[in-house]
Amino acid sequence: MDFKLKVWRQKNRDDKGHFEDYTAKGISEAASVLEMLDVVNRELVAAGKDPIAFDHDCREGICGSCGLVINGGVHGPFEHNTTCELRMRRFSDGDTIVLEPFRARPFPIIKDLVVDRSAFDRIMQAGGYVTVKTGQAPEANGIAVPKKIADEAMDAAQCVGCGACAATCPNGSAMLFVAAKVSQLALLPQGKAERKERALAMVAQMDKEGFGSCSNTYACEAKCPKGVSVTHIARLNREYLRAGFGSK
Repeated sequence: MDFKLKVWRQKNRDDKGHFEDYTAKGISEAASVLEMLDVVNRELVAAGKDPIAFDHDCREGICGSCGLVINGGVHGPFEHNTTCELRMRRFSDGDTIVLEPFRARPFPIIKDLVVDRSAFDRIMQAGGYVTVKTGQAPEANGIAVPKKIADEAMDAAQCVGCGACAATCPNGSAMLFVAAKVSQLALLPQGKAERKERALAMVAQMDKEGFGSCSNTYACEAKCPKGVSVTHIARLNREYLRAGFGSK
């Protein structure tokens, strides 16, 4: 399969950036978008040109590193997808494919298709953890957790922190990410001791980073690779209000 590519090129954070045209020829329909970029980069390097910079790691839809905007859609035009798992068979031979980095103010572009998502790291550092004493791990069955609660906590824990929610939200909101991390811990007994401090600290850091407010379009849920439900945002709101009023 052959494709025409329009790729965003930007040397650094201060560079204005622009689109450049490339061709990708002889691409297998089973290849992913990232594997197609690998082919293009090999040709660029062989020609003595600067390869296209893009994020990747596991390439199995697990780590959330591979964030790209493809033809205007975060992680591509389909729902609950990751860039690394988007196969070229989903396109037609001869298609023009536009590749851009995630567009969100708290995610500055480092180079080309690579953005700095350390804002999420700072939100996690603000309260996305449980304080425990080190030592021998406790017995797994020592604290009983009802299956319904455990399942809901696991739904929230699926969040891979890719930033698709913020990049696709018209208001650049990170509410789904923060809600998933707060909800995951608020549901479990181990996380309840610090639920007040956690909600206040993580929301404060989210606002400090410059993310917008939830716009209730549900775009975040649709574009989340793991399909994390927006119902967790409702729980985040409750946790935040409860913390603000000093309720237990």
